[in-house]
Amino acid sequence: MSMNVVVLSLFVSSLLLSVVTASDDGLVRIGLKKKKFDPNNRLASRLESEDRQALIASMQEKYGLHNNLGDHEDTDIVALKNYMDAQYYGEIGVGTPPQKFTVIFDTGSSNLWVPSSKCYFSVACYFHSKYKASESKTYKKNGKPASIQYGTGAISGFFSYDNVQVGNLVVEDQEFIETTKEPGLTFLAAKFDGILGLGFKEISVGKAVPVWYNMLKQGLIKEPVFSFWLNRNVGEEVGGEIVFGGVDPDHYKGKHTYVPVTQKGYWQFDMGDVLIGDKPTGMFLPMPRFCAGGCAAIADSGTSLLAGPTTVVTMINHAIGATGVVSQECKAVVQQYGQTIIDLLLAETQPQKICSQIGLCTFDGAHGVSMGIESVVEEGNGKSSGVQFNAMCPACEMAVVWMQNQLKQNQTQDVILNYVNQLCDRMPSPMGESAVECGSLSSMPTVSFTIGDKVFDLSPEEYILKVGEGPQAQCISGFTALDVPPPRGPLWILGDVFMGRYHTVFDFGKERVGFAEAA
Repeated sequence: MSMNVVVLSLFVSSLLLSVVTASDDGLVRIGLKKKKFDPNNRLASRLESEDRQALIASMQEKYGLHNNLGDHEDTDIVALKNYMDAQYYGEIGVGTPPQKFTVIFDTGSSNLWVPSSKCYFSVACYFHSKYKASESKTYKKNGKPASIQYGTGAISGFFSYDNVQVGNLVVEDQEFIETTKEPGLTFLAAKFDGILGLGFKEISVGKAVPVWYNMLKQGLIKEPVFSFWLNRNVGEEVGGEIVFGGVDPDHYKGKHTYVPVTQKGYWQFDMGDVLIGDKPTGMFLPMPRFCAGGCAAIADSGTSLLAGPTTVVTMINHAIGATGVVSQECKAVVQQYGQTIIDLLLAETQPQKICSQIGLCTFDGAHGVSMGIESVVEEGNGKSSGVQFNAMCPACEMAVVWMQNQLKQNQTQDVILNYVNQLCDRMPSPMGESAVECGSLSSMPTVSFTIGDKVFDLSPEEYILKVGEGPQAQCISGFTALDVPPPRGPLWILGDVFMGRYHTVFDFGKERVGFAEAA
Protein backbone atom coordinates (compact mmCIF):
# COMPACT_ATOMS: atom_id res chain seq x y z
CA MET A 1 0.00 0.00 0.00
CA SER A 2 1.06 3.58 -0.58
CA MET A 3 1.09 5.84 2.39
CA ASN A 4 4.39 7.27 1.24
CA VAL A 5 2.31 9.56 -0.94
CA VAL A 6 1.89 11.79 2.08
CA VAL A 7 5.59 12.53 2.23
CA LEU A 8 6.26 16.24 1.70
CA SER A 9 2.51 16.72 1.34
CA LEU A 10 2.09 19.55 3.80
CA PHE A 11 3.54 22.35 1.78
CA VAL A 12 1.69 23.95 -1.05
CA SER A 13 -1.91 23.59 -2.12
CA SER A 14 -5.34 22.60 -0.98
CA LEU A 15 -8.56 21.57 -2.70
CA LEU A 16 -10.66 24.56 -3.68
CA LEU A 17 -13.52 23.17 -5.72
CA SER A 18 -14.30 20.55 -8.33
CA VAL A 19 -16.24 20.99 -11.55
CA VAL A 20 -17.70 18.30 -13.77
CA THR A 21 -17.83 19.19 -17.46
CA ALA A 22 -18.82 17.25 -20.55
CA SER A 23 -16.52 17.79 -23.53
CA ASP A 24 -17.23 17.44 -27.25
CA ASP A 25 -15.60 14.01 -27.41
CA GLY A 26 -18.21 12.53 -25.06
CA LEU A 27 -15.79 12.23 -22.16
CA VAL A 28 -16.57 13.46 -18.66
CA ARG A 29 -13.73 15.47 -17.16
CA ILE A 30 -13.67 16.22 -13.45
CA GLY A 31 -11.76 19.49 -13.18
CA LEU A 32 -9.89 20.37 -10.01
CA LYS A 33 -8.58 23.72 -8.90
CA LYS A 34 -6.02 24.60 -6.29
CA LYS A 35 -4.74 27.52 -4.30
CA LYS A 36 -1.34 28.27 -2.83
CA PHE A 37 -0.52 26.89 0.59
CA ASP A 38 0.51 29.27 3.37
CA PRO A 39 4.11 28.27 4.25
CA ASN A 40 3.65 29.77 7.71
CA ASN A 41 1.02 27.22 8.62
CA ARG A 42 2.18 25.95 12.02
CA LEU A 43 0.34 22.64 11.85
CA ALA A 44 2.08 21.85 8.57
CA SER A 45 5.55 22.61 9.89
CA ARG A 46 4.89 20.60 13.03
CA LEU A 47 3.73 17.54 11.11
CA GLU A 48 6.29 17.78 8.33
CA SER A 49 9.09 15.85 10.02
CA GLU A 50 6.79 13.03 11.13
CA ASP A 51 5.51 12.57 7.59
CA ARG A 52 9.05 12.44 6.27
CA GLN A 53 10.00 9.78 8.77
CA ALA A 54 7.13 7.61 7.59
CA LEU A 55 8.49 7.40 4.03
CA ILE A 56 10.99 4.56 4.25
CA ALA A 57 9.01 2.50 6.72
CA SER A 58 5.89 2.85 4.57
CA MET A 59 7.60 1.74 1.39
CA GLN A 60 9.27 -1.15 3.17
CA GLU A 61 5.84 -2.31 4.31
CA LYS A 62 4.54 -1.99 0.78
CA TYR A 63 7.34 -3.66 -1.11
CA GLY A 64 8.09 -6.87 0.60
CA LEU A 65 9.34 -6.51 4.16
CA HIS A 66 5.86 -6.86 5.65
CA ASN A 67 3.76 -7.25 2.53
CA ASN A 68 0.09 -7.79 3.27
CA LEU A 69 -1.15 -9.97 0.42
CA GLY A 70 -4.81 -10.89 0.46
CA ASP A 71 -5.74 -14.49 0.92
CA HIS A 72 -15.20 8.49 -25.76
CA GLU A 73 -18.02 6.16 -24.89
CA ASP A 74 -15.33 3.61 -24.29
CA THR A 75 -13.20 5.78 -22.03
CA ASP A 76 -13.64 7.55 -18.75
CA ILE A 77 -11.45 10.37 -17.49
CA VAL A 78 -10.87 11.45 -13.92
CA ALA A 79 -8.90 14.64 -13.42
CA LEU A 80 -6.23 14.50 -10.75
CA LYS A 81 -5.26 17.16 -8.26
CA ASN A 82 -1.52 17.87 -8.02
CA TYR A 83 -0.56 18.55 -4.40
CA MET A 84 3.01 19.95 -4.41
CA ASP A 85 4.00 17.24 -6.90
CA ALA A 86 3.54 14.87 -3.97
CA GLN A 87 -0.10 13.82 -4.04
CA TYR A 88 -2.36 13.28 -7.03
CA TYR A 89 -5.97 12.63 -6.18
CA GLY A 90 -9.43 12.84 -7.65
CA GLU A 91 -13.04 12.55 -6.64
CA ILE A 92 -15.25 9.46 -6.60
CA GLY A 93 -18.73 8.75 -5.25
CA VAL A 94 -19.75 5.81 -3.05
CA GLY A 95 -23.39 4.83 -2.58
CA THR A 96 -26.74 6.00 -3.99
CA PRO A 97 -26.99 8.96 -4.00
CA PRO A 98 -23.19 9.18 -4.29
CA GLN A 99 -21.26 10.31 -1.23
CA LYS A 100 -18.16 12.21 -2.40
CA PHE A 101 -14.59 11.25 -1.46
CA THR A 102 -11.17 12.33 -2.67
CA VAL A 103 -8.92 9.30 -3.25
CA ILE A 104 -5.41 8.50 -4.38
CA PHE A 105 -5.54 6.47 -7.60
CA ASP A 106 -2.76 4.07 -6.62
CA THR A 107 -1.24 1.57 -9.06
CA GLY A 108 0.78 0.14 -6.16
CA SER A 109 -2.20 -1.33 -4.28
CA SER A 110 -5.49 -3.00 -5.16
CA ASN A 111 -8.12 -2.17 -2.52
CA LEU A 112 -10.60 0.67 -2.25
CA TRP A 113 -11.01 2.13 1.21
CA VAL A 114 -12.71 5.22 2.64
CA PRO A 115 -13.39 6.35 6.24
CA SER A 116 -16.52 4.94 7.88
CA SER A 117 -19.15 6.81 9.84
CA LYS A 118 -18.43 4.14 12.47
CA CYS A 119 -14.91 5.52 12.93
CA TYR A 120 -15.31 7.03 16.40
CA PHE A 121 -11.89 6.97 18.03
CA SER A 122 -9.44 8.14 15.33
CA VAL A 123 -9.01 11.91 15.13
CA ALA A 124 -8.21 11.64 11.41
CA CYS A 125 -11.76 10.53 10.65
CA TYR A 126 -13.14 13.81 11.95
CA PHE A 127 -11.16 15.75 9.32
CA HIS A 128 -12.31 13.67 6.33
CA SER A 129 -15.52 12.63 4.63
CA LYS A 130 -17.10 9.52 6.15
CA TYR A 131 -19.22 6.90 4.42
CA LYS A 132 -22.71 6.48 5.88
CA ALA A 133 -24.18 3.13 4.87
CA SER A 134 -27.61 4.09 6.22
CA GLU A 135 -27.89 6.90 3.64
CA SER A 136 -27.26 4.68 0.60
CA LYS A 137 -30.04 2.78 -1.20
CA THR A 138 -27.52 0.37 -2.78
CA TYR A 139 -25.53 -0.57 0.34
CA LYS A 140 -25.14 -4.28 1.04
CA LYS A 141 -23.70 -5.64 4.24
CA ASN A 142 -20.53 -7.73 4.23
CA GLY A 143 -18.94 -7.26 7.65
CA LYS A 144 -15.72 -9.25 7.08
CA PRO A 145 -12.91 -7.59 9.09
CA ALA A 146 -10.07 -5.92 7.17
CA SER A 147 -6.65 -4.60 8.11
CA ILE A 148 -3.92 -3.04 5.98
CA GLN A 149 -0.44 -2.55 7.37
CA TYR A 150 1.55 0.64 6.85
CA GLY A 151 4.90 1.78 8.17
CA THR A 152 3.14 4.04 10.65
CA GLY A 153 0.54 1.54 11.83
CA ALA A 154 -2.44 -0.33 10.48
CA ILE A 155 -5.74 0.98 9.23
CA SER A 156 -8.53 -1.37 10.07
CA GLY A 157 -12.24 -1.73 9.54
CA PHE A 158 -14.60 -4.02 7.68
CA PHE A 159 -15.74 -4.81 4.15
CA SER A 160 -19.00 -3.55 2.65
CA TYR A 161 -20.62 -3.52 -0.81
CA ASP A 162 -21.99 -0.50 -2.62
CA ASN A 163 -22.01 1.26 -5.97
CA VAL A 164 -18.91 3.33 -6.76
CA GLN A 165 -19.01 6.24 -9.21
CA VAL A 166 -15.74 7.00 -11.02
CA GLY A 167 -16.15 9.88 -13.46
CA ASN A 168 -19.33 9.07 -15.39
CA LEU A 169 -19.09 5.32 -14.70
CA VAL A 170 -20.99 3.52 -11.96
CA VAL A 171 -19.44 0.26 -10.75
CA GLU A 172 -22.14 -1.82 -9.05
CA ASP A 173 -21.74 -3.94 -5.91
CA GLN A 174 -18.11 -2.99 -5.38
CA GLU A 175 -16.46 -4.55 -2.33
CA PHE A 176 -14.57 -1.92 -0.35
CA ILE A 177 -13.22 -1.29 3.12
CA GLU A 178 -14.91 1.05 5.59
CA THR A 179 -12.07 2.11 7.88
CA THR A 180 -12.82 2.50 11.58
CA LYS A 181 -9.25 3.10 12.72
CA GLU A 182 -6.71 5.47 11.12
CA PRO A 183 -3.85 6.00 13.54
CA GLY A 184 -1.16 8.65 13.52
CA LEU A 185 -0.78 12.16 12.15
CA THR A 186 -0.17 10.83 8.65
CA PHE A 187 -3.87 10.37 7.92
CA LEU A 188 -4.85 13.47 9.85
CA ALA A 189 -2.80 15.73 7.58
CA ALA A 190 -3.45 13.86 4.32
CA LYS A 191 -5.27 15.76 1.60
CA PHE A 192 -7.18 12.66 0.53
CA ASP A 193 -9.92 10.66 2.22
CA GLY A 194 -9.02 7.20 0.94
CA ILE A 195 -7.24 5.12 -1.67
CA LEU A 196 -8.48 3.47 -4.85
CA GLY A 197 -6.05 0.71 -5.80
CA LEU A 198 -5.33 -0.03 -9.47
CA GLY A 199 -2.90 -2.92 -8.96
CA PHE A 200 -3.59 -6.57 -9.76
CA LYS A 201 -5.98 -8.72 -7.72
CA GLU A 202 -3.00 -10.80 -6.51
CA ILE A 203 -2.20 -8.14 -3.87
CA SER A 204 -5.76 -7.31 -2.90
CA VAL A 205 -6.27 -7.60 0.86
CA GLY A 206 -9.12 -9.97 1.67
CA LYS A 207 -9.16 -11.07 -1.99
CA ALA A 208 -11.60 -8.27 -2.76
CA VAL A 209 -12.15 -7.79 -6.50
CA PRO A 210 -10.54 -4.44 -7.43
CA VAL A 211 -12.61 -1.59 -8.90
CA TRP A 212 -10.73 -1.84 -12.21
CA TYR A 213 -11.65 -5.54 -12.62
CA ASN A 214 -15.32 -4.77 -12.04
CA MET A 215 -15.22 -1.93 -14.59
CA LEU A 216 -14.18 -4.51 -17.18
CA LYS A 217 -16.49 -7.29 -15.95
CA GLN A 218 -19.52 -5.01 -16.01
CA GLY A 219 -18.73 -3.81 -19.54
CA LEU A 220 -18.30 -0.19 -18.56
CA ILE A 221 -15.24 0.20 -20.79
CA LYS A 222 -14.24 -1.75 -23.89
CA GLU A 223 -10.48 -1.35 -23.96
CA PRO A 224 -8.70 -2.93 -20.93
CA VAL A 225 -6.26 -0.01 -20.66
CA PHE A 226 -5.88 2.99 -18.37
CA SER A 227 -3.30 5.75 -18.52
CA PHE A 228 -1.85 8.48 -16.33
CA TRP A 229 -0.88 12.04 -17.16
CA LEU A 230 0.56 13.91 -14.16
CA ASN A 231 0.98 17.64 -14.59
CA ARG A 232 4.25 18.58 -12.85
CA ASN A 233 3.61 22.31 -13.21
CA VAL A 234 2.57 23.26 -9.68
CA GLY A 235 1.36 26.66 -10.92
CA GLU A 236 -1.38 25.17 -13.11
CA GLU A 237 -4.81 24.32 -11.78
CA VAL A 238 -5.22 20.95 -13.50
CA GLY A 239 -3.15 18.34 -11.68
CA GLY A 240 -3.41 15.69 -14.37
CA GLU A 241 -5.77 13.04 -15.69
CA ILE A 242 -6.30 9.34 -15.46
CA VAL A 243 -8.07 7.95 -18.51
CA PHE A 244 -9.96 4.68 -18.16
CA GLY A 245 -10.40 2.72 -21.37
CA GLY A 246 -7.63 4.23 -23.46
CA VAL A 247 -5.15 7.08 -23.84
CA ASP A 248 -5.49 10.76 -24.65
CA PRO A 249 -3.11 11.62 -27.54
CA ASP A 250 -2.88 15.20 -26.28
CA HIS A 251 -1.02 14.00 -23.20
CA TYR A 252 2.09 12.54 -24.82
CA LYS A 253 4.59 12.96 -27.68
CA GLY A 254 5.93 10.25 -29.99
CA LYS A 255 5.35 6.57 -29.31
CA HIS A 256 5.22 4.58 -26.10
CA THR A 257 7.95 2.12 -25.23
CA TYR A 258 6.25 -1.00 -23.85
CA VAL A 259 7.70 -3.63 -21.53
CA PRO A 260 5.89 -6.77 -20.31
CA VAL A 261 4.66 -7.15 -16.73
CA THR A 262 6.99 -9.73 -15.18
CA GLN A 263 5.13 -10.34 -11.93
CA LYS A 264 1.45 -9.57 -11.46
CA GLY A 265 0.61 -7.84 -8.22
CA TYR A 266 2.31 -4.51 -8.70
CA TRP A 267 2.83 -3.24 -12.25
CA GLN A 268 6.33 -4.73 -12.27
CA PHE A 269 8.73 -4.98 -15.20
CA ASP A 270 12.44 -5.43 -15.94
CA MET A 271 14.68 -2.38 -16.12
CA GLY A 272 18.25 -1.95 -17.35
CA ASP A 273 21.04 0.23 -16.00
CA VAL A 274 20.77 3.65 -14.39
CA LEU A 275 22.99 6.38 -15.86
CA ILE A 276 24.36 9.44 -14.07
CA GLY A 277 25.15 11.91 -16.80
CA ASP A 278 26.04 9.47 -19.56
CA LYS A 279 27.95 7.09 -17.30
CA PRO A 280 26.51 3.73 -16.17
CA THR A 281 26.38 3.12 -12.44
CA GLY A 282 27.55 -0.49 -12.86
CA MET A 283 24.85 -1.98 -10.68
CA PHE A 284 24.87 -5.39 -12.37
CA LEU A 285 26.95 -7.29 -9.83
CA PRO A 286 25.63 -10.70 -8.71
CA MET A 287 25.09 -9.59 -5.14
CA PRO A 288 21.77 -9.49 -3.28
CA ARG A 289 21.65 -5.68 -3.17
CA PHE A 290 22.42 -5.10 -6.83
CA CYS A 291 20.91 -5.96 -10.16
CA ALA A 292 22.56 -8.98 -11.76
CA GLY A 293 21.49 -8.57 -15.38
CA GLY A 294 18.97 -5.84 -14.56
CA CYS A 295 16.62 -4.65 -11.85
CA ALA A 296 12.94 -5.09 -11.39
CA ALA A 297 10.97 -1.85 -11.40
CA ILE A 298 7.45 -0.84 -10.47
CA ALA A 299 5.38 2.01 -11.92
CA ASP A 300 3.62 3.36 -8.83
CA SER A 301 1.33 6.39 -9.00
CA GLY A 302 0.92 6.24 -5.22
CA THR A 303 4.59 6.95 -4.50
CA SER A 304 5.74 10.56 -4.62
CA LEU A 305 9.46 10.03 -5.08
CA LEU A 306 11.75 7.67 -6.92
CA ALA A 307 13.15 4.90 -4.75
CA GLY A 308 15.96 2.48 -5.45
CA PRO A 309 18.86 0.49 -3.97
CA THR A 310 20.97 2.47 -1.49
CA THR A 311 24.14 1.85 -3.52
CA VAL A 312 22.91 3.60 -6.64
CA VAL A 313 20.83 6.27 -4.86
CA THR A 314 23.95 7.22 -2.87
CA MET A 315 25.93 7.60 -6.10
CA ILE A 316 23.17 9.79 -7.54
CA ASN A 317 22.91 11.94 -4.41
CA HIS A 318 26.69 12.38 -4.41
CA ALA A 319 26.63 13.43 -8.07
CA ILE A 320 23.92 16.05 -7.43
CA GLY A 321 25.47 17.31 -4.18
CA ALA A 322 22.71 16.09 -1.87
CA THR A 323 23.56 15.77 1.80
CA GLY A 324 22.31 12.95 3.96
CA VAL A 325 23.43 11.15 7.09
CA VAL A 326 27.01 9.95 7.61
CA SER A 327 27.18 6.17 7.80
CA GLN A 328 29.82 5.11 10.30
CA GLU A 329 29.76 1.53 9.03
CA CYS A 330 30.51 2.71 5.51
CA LYS A 331 33.45 4.86 6.62
CA ALA A 332 34.79 2.09 8.83
CA VAL A 333 34.83 -0.34 5.91
CA VAL A 334 36.68 2.14 3.70
CA GLN A 335 39.23 2.94 6.40
CA GLN A 336 39.97 -0.66 7.37
CA TYR A 337 39.44 -2.58 4.15
CA GLY A 338 39.47 -0.06 1.28
CA GLN A 339 42.98 -0.85 0.04
CA THR A 340 42.38 -4.61 0.36
CA ILE A 341 39.19 -4.35 -1.72
CA ILE A 342 41.03 -2.44 -4.45
CA ASP A 343 43.85 -5.01 -4.45
CA LEU A 344 41.35 -7.88 -4.77
CA LEU A 345 39.54 -6.13 -7.61
CA LEU A 346 42.83 -5.53 -9.43
CA ALA A 347 43.64 -9.24 -8.93
CA GLU A 348 40.33 -9.93 -10.72
CA THR A 349 38.74 -11.61 -7.72
CA GLN A 350 35.02 -12.18 -8.25
CA PRO A 351 33.37 -9.07 -6.76
CA GLN A 352 30.67 -11.07 -4.99
CA LYS A 353 33.32 -13.05 -3.10
CA ILE A 354 35.43 -10.12 -1.88
CA CYS A 355 33.45 -9.22 1.23
CA SER A 356 33.41 -12.84 2.38
CA GLN A 357 37.15 -13.15 1.76
CA ILE A 358 37.89 -10.24 4.08
CA GLY A 359 35.52 -11.66 6.69
CA LEU A 360 32.60 -9.20 6.58
CA CYS A 361 30.11 -11.53 4.88
CA THR A 362 29.53 -15.24 4.55
CA PHE A 363 29.61 -16.46 0.96
CA ASP A 364 26.73 -18.83 0.20
CA GLY A 365 27.94 -19.90 -3.23
CA ALA A 366 26.24 -17.09 -5.14
CA HIS A 367 26.70 -13.91 -3.12
CA GLY A 368 27.61 -12.53 0.28
CA VAL A 369 25.29 -12.98 3.25
CA SER A 370 25.50 -10.92 6.42
CA MET A 371 27.11 -12.85 9.25
CA GLY A 372 25.00 -13.49 12.31
CA ILE A 373 21.74 -12.95 10.46
CA GLU A 374 20.25 -16.25 11.57
CA SER A 375 17.74 -16.11 14.37
CA VAL A 376 16.85 -19.04 16.59
CA VAL A 377 13.35 -19.54 17.93
CA GLU A 378 13.43 -20.74 21.50
CA GLU A 379 11.27 -23.75 22.08
CA GLY A 380 8.21 -23.28 24.21
CA ASN A 381 7.84 -19.51 24.24
CA GLY A 382 8.27 -18.66 20.56
CA LYS A 383 10.75 -15.90 21.36
CA SER A 384 13.47 -15.16 18.88
CA SER A 385 17.09 -14.81 19.82
CA GLY A 386 20.20 -14.28 17.75
CA VAL A 387 22.79 -11.76 16.72
CA GLN A 388 21.78 -8.35 15.44
CA PHE A 389 22.07 -7.75 11.68
CA ASN A 390 25.65 -6.89 10.78
CA ALA A 391 25.66 -3.64 8.80
CA MET A 392 29.31 -4.08 7.77
CA CYS A 393 28.37 -6.64 5.09
CA PRO A 394 26.06 -4.38 3.04
CA ALA A 395 28.48 -1.47 3.55
CA CYS A 396 31.29 -3.63 2.17
CA GLU A 397 29.27 -4.74 -0.83
CA MET A 398 28.40 -1.13 -1.64
CA ALA A 399 32.07 -0.15 -1.38
CA VAL A 400 33.00 -2.94 -3.82
CA VAL A 401 30.51 -1.65 -6.40
CA TRP A 402 31.66 1.95 -6.02
CA MET A 403 35.35 1.02 -6.29
CA GLN A 404 34.81 -1.21 -9.29
CA ASN A 405 32.93 1.63 -10.98
CA GLN A 406 35.88 3.98 -10.41
CA LEU A 407 38.49 1.42 -11.52
CA LYS A 408 36.65 1.10 -14.83
CA GLN A 409 37.12 4.85 -15.20
CA ASN A 410 40.91 4.41 -14.66
CA GLN A 411 40.99 6.49 -11.48
CA THR A 412 43.99 6.33 -9.16
CA GLN A 413 43.69 4.43 -5.88
CA ASP A 414 43.87 7.61 -3.78
CA VAL A 415 41.11 9.19 -5.84
CA ILE A 416 38.99 6.05 -5.48
CA LEU A 417 39.32 5.89 -1.69
CA ASN A 418 38.56 9.59 -1.39
CA TYR A 419 35.51 9.21 -3.67
CA VAL A 420 34.11 6.28 -1.67
CA ASN A 421 34.59 8.20 1.57
CA GLN A 422 32.57 11.03 0.04
CA LEU A 423 29.85 8.57 -0.92
CA CYS A 424 29.70 7.45 2.71
CA ASP A 425 28.96 11.06 3.61
CA ARG A 426 26.24 11.22 0.97
CA MET A 427 24.37 8.14 2.09
CA PRO A 428 20.69 9.09 2.42
CA SER A 429 19.10 9.43 5.80
CA PRO A 430 17.37 6.14 6.66
CA MET A 431 14.30 8.09 7.77
CA GLY A 432 14.01 10.87 5.20
CA GLU A 433 15.24 12.58 2.10
CA SER A 434 18.36 14.44 1.02
CA ALA A 435 18.52 18.19 0.42
CA VAL A 436 20.39 20.09 -2.29
CA GLU A 437 21.27 23.74 -2.92
CA CYS A 438 18.50 25.30 -5.02
CA GLY A 439 21.08 27.47 -6.81
CA SER A 440 23.01 24.49 -8.17
CA LEU A 441 20.37 22.85 -10.36
CA SER A 442 22.08 24.05 -13.54
CA SER A 443 25.26 22.14 -12.67
CA MET A 444 23.54 18.86 -11.76
CA PRO A 445 23.70 15.88 -14.16
CA THR A 446 20.87 14.20 -16.00
CA VAL A 447 19.84 10.88 -14.42
CA SER A 448 18.57 8.25 -16.86
CA PHE A 449 16.78 4.91 -16.69
CA THR A 450 17.03 2.21 -19.33
CA ILE A 451 13.63 0.62 -20.04
CA GLY A 452 13.13 -1.69 -23.00
CA ASP A 453 15.30 -0.36 -25.81
CA LYS A 454 15.11 3.27 -24.75
CA VAL A 455 16.87 5.57 -22.28
CA PHE A 456 14.53 7.80 -20.26
CA ASP A 457 16.16 10.99 -19.00
CA LEU A 458 15.27 13.05 -15.95
CA SER A 459 16.66 16.59 -15.75
CA PRO A 460 17.48 18.27 -12.39
CA GLU A 461 14.30 20.34 -12.69
CA GLU A 462 12.36 17.08 -12.94
CA TYR A 463 14.01 15.05 -10.15
CA ILE A 464 14.33 17.90 -7.64
CA LEU A 465 11.25 18.92 -5.65
CA LYS A 466 11.19 22.64 -4.84
CA VAL A 467 9.28 23.62 -1.72
CA GLY A 468 8.42 27.25 -1.14
CA GLU A 469 9.51 30.42 -2.91
CA GLY A 470 12.38 32.91 -2.71
CA PRO A 471 15.26 32.63 -0.24
CA GLN A 472 13.21 30.35 2.04
CA ALA A 473 12.77 27.75 -0.70
CA GLN A 474 14.00 24.20 -0.05
CA CYS A 475 15.11 21.77 -2.72
CA ILE A 476 14.74 18.06 -2.06
CA SER A 477 16.29 15.18 -3.99
CA GLY A 478 13.61 13.07 -5.64
CA PHE A 479 15.74 9.96 -5.04
CA THR A 480 15.34 8.01 -1.83
CA ALA A 481 16.93 4.74 -0.75
CA LEU A 482 14.93 1.53 -0.42
CA ASP A 483 16.55 -1.89 -0.21
CA VAL A 484 13.98 -4.60 -0.90
CA PRO A 485 15.51 -8.03 -0.24
CA PRO A 486 15.46 -10.95 -2.70
CA PRO A 487 13.50 -12.61 -4.13
CA ARG A 488 11.20 -9.62 -4.65
CA GLY A 489 14.08 -7.16 -4.71
CA PRO A 490 16.23 -5.40 -5.47
CA LEU A 491 13.87 -3.09 -7.30
CA TRP A 492 13.19 0.49 -8.26
CA ILE A 493 9.91 2.24 -7.55
CA LEU A 494 9.24 4.73 -10.32
CA GLY A 495 6.83 7.07 -8.60
CA ASP A 496 5.41 10.44 -9.54
CA VAL A 497 8.86 11.97 -10.12
CA PHE A 498 9.20 9.63 -13.11
CA MET A 499 5.54 9.40 -14.16
CA GLY A 500 5.34 13.20 -14.21
CA ARG A 501 7.91 13.30 -17.02
CA TYR A 502 6.64 10.19 -18.81
CA HIS A 503 3.01 9.54 -19.68
CA THR A 504 2.32 6.00 -18.47
CA VAL A 505 -0.02 3.42 -20.00
CA PHE A 506 -1.14 0.44 -17.94
CA ASP A 507 -2.22 -2.11 -20.54
CA PHE A 508 -4.16 -4.74 -18.59
CA GLY A 509 -5.20 -6.70 -21.65
CA LYS A 510 -1.69 -7.23 -22.98
CA GLU A 511 -0.09 -7.20 -19.50
CA ARG A 512 2.43 -4.48 -20.27
CA VAL A 513 3.43 -0.97 -19.21
CA GLY A 514 4.22 1.81 -21.68
CA PHE A 515 6.10 5.11 -21.31
CA ALA A 516 6.22 8.13 -23.62
CA GLU A 517 7.30 11.73 -23.11
CA ALA A 518 4.47 13.65 -21.48
CA ALA A 519 3.02 16.61 -23.33
